[in-house]
Amino acid sequence: MTEHRFQIRSLSFHGPAREAASVSFGAGLNVIYGASNTGKSFIVDAIDFMLGGKGPLRDIPERVGYDKVILGIETLSGAQFSFLRSTAGGNITRYEGLYSDTLPEGQGTLLADTHSERKEDNLSAFLLSQLDLMHRKVRRNQRGDVQSLSFRNLARLIIVNEEEIIQQRSPLSDGNYVADTANSSVFKLLLTGVDDSALAAAKHQTPEYQARGAQLDLLDQLIGDYRKKVRELAGPPAELEDQLSRLDTTMGAHGQQLAISESQYRGVANERRTLLKRLEDGRNRLTEIRNLLERFELLEQHYRSDVDRLRGIEEAGNLFSALGEATCPLCGAAPEHHRPSSDCDGNIEGAVAAAHAEISKIELRQGELRDTIATLQREARAFERRFPGIEQSISRLSEEIDNIVAPNLRRLRSSYRDLADKRGEVKEALGLHQTLKDLEERKGALEREDAAALGSPSNATEIELSTTTVDKFSSVVLELLKQWHFPDADRVHFDMKVRDLIINGKNRTSFGKGLRAITQAAFTIGLLEFCARESTPHPGFAVLDSPLLSYREPEGTNDDLRGTDLDDHFYDLLQSARSDRQIIVIENTDPPANVRASPQALKFTGIAGIGRFGLFPVS
Repeated sequence: MTEHRFQIRSLSFHGPAREAASVSFGAGLNVIYGASNTGKSFIVDAIDFMLGGKGPLRDIPERVGYDKVILGIETLSGAQFSFLRSTAGGNITRYEGLYSDTLPEGQGTLLADTHSERKEDNLSAFLLSQLDLMHRKVRRNQRGDVQSLSFRNLARLIIVNEEEIIQQRSPLSDGNYVADTANSSVFKLLLTGVDDSALAAAKHQTPEYQARGAQLDLLDQLIGDYRKKVRELAGPPAELEDQLSRLDTTMGAHGQQLAISESQYRGVANERRTLLKRLEDGRNRLTEIRNLLERFELLEQHYRSDVDRLRGIEEAGNLFSALGEATCPLCGAAPEHHRPSSDCDGNIEGAVAAAHAEISKIELRQGELRDTIATLQREARAFERRFPGIEQSISRLSEEIDNIVAPNLRRLRSSYRDLADKRGEVKEALGLHQTLKDLEERKGALEREDAAALGSPSNATEIELSTTTVDKFSSVVLELLKQWHFPDADRVHFDMKVRDLIINGKNRTSFGKGLRAITQAAFTIGLLEFCARESTPHPGFAVLDSPLLSYREPEGTNDDLRGTDLDDHFYDLLQSARSDRQIIVIENTDPPANVRASPQALKFTGIAGIGRFGLFPVS
């Protein structure tokens, strides 16, 4: 069975007017290490993408201008193939031979990117044919329904990215609850070489059975979706209830503070608004007074002009009286013909008296006008004295609003809004938990109905592995951990109920993320080693991103391996791997000197002009 395996030989990116970006891989250990943000983890994503992962390929700035990817593989029997795919995803073209720095010529063979059990013109079928795993069946659910094995079922057990390697879940779970049974079935296939084809003949295909099966499949899908949402949005229900209670208490206190702040804001704003109204009314009145004063000044000028004219008449009359009898200047009558007793326009004394009387009336009005002008001027000066104080008060209130009251109100409103949003998220998460609980209860009821109809326990179709097989696999993992000098590695057992490693009686998921990473690596490499020793199916390679996270980002004291020699022994053991195994390790920390000296160790410096900058050349 070991001859039905292949290894990755190269990964390259190509684009118009772009220098090819390529990395090569050999048998045994391959290490790519160095600076962050240089494309190391992107290599893992690209390998998975080229082995049938859904597109488009993750976009990073350095990839701009590259539109094609080529992956070269070589089987242990010596056959060589290259797969070309657009970075946008879609179908793959297969070429004979290895291509890396140059694009292949010719048509090639087009392979669909989606697996089909009825057709062989797809990438999955071709890769499975190289592994002698064509037309194998794996269990799809606990009812014993089966599905065609896809290479994607294998890929998740051999390619572990930087997110998956620290996940707090079983290595056989990818976060999709619906796929957990199939993942476990694939694990059994790799350990034993036996698929689940025999289950297909034992199915009850009655309409009731099929209807329950359809409902269970739908419920599985819904449960998987809701569990994913719960992981993304929520924590345990008890914690969420406690969080909701704390949020309600905090929101109540914030609400009171917000009410006080809004009341303070309204008080200061109303006071400022009142002062602004007083200032506006005062300015309007001052403008009115100034207009009146201008008009009264004109009236005063008219009064003075009238008085001057009347005084002229008065003085002229007195002058005529002083000159004695003379020819009348008005009617031309001689003195002897003057008739002062009769009405005449030339009655000088009457005209002088009338002018005098008119002057007295005007002078009285002038006095009243001057009193009015003085009153208006005093009122104008009073406004002008008050305005600076009002303006200063307005400025002080505006500054208080702008710098103290309004910012505090905005902060409280924003904080309250954030709390309300968080409360909404918590209630949504609780709603998800309740919905998930309802779905699981419904599924349980259907499974009980199914079990009653089949006349067997509901767990009759649970995946089973012999104790001997499980113990052999566990012993391989324990051997790895001991050779790596993993702390206190005395006992390892693989528990099929939790579908995970139990190390020294402790579930693997209970460790910190750094130890979860190294134990996930032990699981993946242990599976590769077990299958090689037992001659059971396996693609023949493993890709690990950041297995030595404890040396870079330990999660507490118990998760910190920096004071140990585990990293040295980790690389020493992998470097001694046989040529029919291939292990690709992506790390940020530098490996030991002997590994760095290997031609299959590649460092990305992240510094232009010093060594290799990264996966893609510096523009």
